[in-house]
Amino acid sequence: MHPAFVAWWHAGRGGSCGPEGWSGGRRAWFGGGCGPGRGGGHGHGGGDDLPGGSDFDGAGGGNFGVRRPLRFLAHRLELDDGQIAELATILDELKIERAQAAVDHRRSTSAFADAVIGEKIDDARLEEIRADRVKSAERLQASVVRAIGRIHAILSAEQRKKLAYLLRTGALAI
Repeated sequence: MHPAFVAWWHAGRGGSCGPEGWSGGRRAWFGGGCGPGRGGGHGHGGGDDLPGGSDFDGAGGGNFGVRRPLRFLAHRLELDDGQIAELATILDELKIERAQAAVDHRRSTSAFADAVIGEKIDDARLEEIRADRVKSAERLQASVVRAIGRIHAILSAEQRKKLAYLLRTGALAI
């Protein structure tokens, strides 16, 4: 049985854990188990203890291609408290920009659908929708570039080397 299913099934039944705790599947590799301070609903970790911050809930994606980018970067780059606070601000602003781009994309998709309903296609309207979609993508790209510049400014030379390594290896996606 798949570990994700076992975790889901176990949590859905109140997680009646004995003193030894539940540590099946992937969580066993990373110190999973019941007990106070382990995160999650009744003591099983919320997924933050897994590599890349992945989680069993299926919600993936997010900023910089990892589930918990701030925690991931803080750990991997060994950031101090000031750097973490600044990085949190940068990632939050980028998250807002990405959310706005998603809204713009849904809006343009709906506009394309409305444009093809009629008897005759309006080429000018299609071009306007396309241009809006391009502007939205450009705004998002500009936000990512600004974020990278701001992140570069708060990192030391050694931390920048580690960040470059994470980007090159695919452990971090922008």
